[in-house]
Amino acid sequence: MSQTITYTVPGMTCDHCKHAVTTELQAVTGVDAVDVDLDTKLVSVSGEGLDDAALRAAIDEAGYEAD
Repeated sequence: MSQTITYTVPGMTCDHCKHAVTTELQAVTGVDAVDVDLDTKLVSVSGEGLDDAALRAAIDEAGYEAD
């Protein structure tokens, strides 16, 4: 069953930020889609069997912190 998890990532300010976060999240098992909105600082991740800890670790690996 598909699910969507949304995180606030306040450190994102530019397209490089968006690309870095998207790339790391897409590498996580189960992720089907990533949507990053720089204006609202929201990152929505959709997929099946999503692991919150793995998603947060991917955001951290990109150099940002999820609230």
